[in-house]
Amino acid sequence: MSDELLVQHCSPTLAGLKTGNMFSCTFADSIEMRNCIRCWNRILVKKGLRVLPLRFRDDRALVYVYRPSKLILDLQHDTASEILYSRGYEAAKPDRCIVELIKRLEEDENFPHEIGLFLGYPPEDVQGFIENRAANCKCVGCWKVYGDEKTARRTFAKYKKCTDVYCTMFADGRSIERLTVAV
Repeated sequence: MSDELLVQHCSPTLAGLKTGNMFSCTFADSIEMRNCIRCWNRILVKKGLRVLPLRFRDDRALVYVYRPSKLILDLQHDTASEILYSRGYEAAKPDRCIVELIKRLEEDENFPHEIGLFLGYPPEDVQGFIENRAANCKCVGCWKVYGDEKTARRTFAKYKKCTDVYCTMFADGRSIERLTVAV
C-alpha cells in the first residue's frame, strides 16, 4: 500500500481543512493492513490525526483518516447529535460513535447514511440526504448538497485544489510527514 493513495484520497484532511476521509484499498492480508496502518499512525498521530480500518473484507480495507479534535466538534453540532441519537449512537462520545459505525459497516455492505457526519459533511446535508432518500439534491460534489449550495461549491473547489497541490508536492518528493499540518 503506497503513501500515494493516502495523499490522493486524504489531502484535505492532511492539510487540516476537513475532518476526515475514507478510501478503499487492497492488502495482501490483514497483517499487511495492520502494519501499514501502524506505520501511518506513527507519523500522523503526532500531527493530530488517526488512521483506522473500518472494514476488512476480501483483501480490501476501508480506511478512515481523521482528526479526532475536529470530529468532536462536528458531532457536537445540534443537528449532527440529533441524527446520531435517532440512529442509536452515543453522540456525546465520538470514540463510541466510531465503534458503532464500524459495527454497522461490518453488518451491512451499504454505508449508513450518517457516515457523512464522520467526514465533516454539513449536518443539514446529511439530514437532507436521509430525508430525501438521496434524491432532490441541489448539486453533487464530494457529497450531495441540500443546504447551502454556494458554500458547498466553494468547499469542493478548495478540496480539489488542495488535492492537486498535495499530489504535485508528493510527486516532487515531499513526505507524508511534511505534507501533514499539525492542528
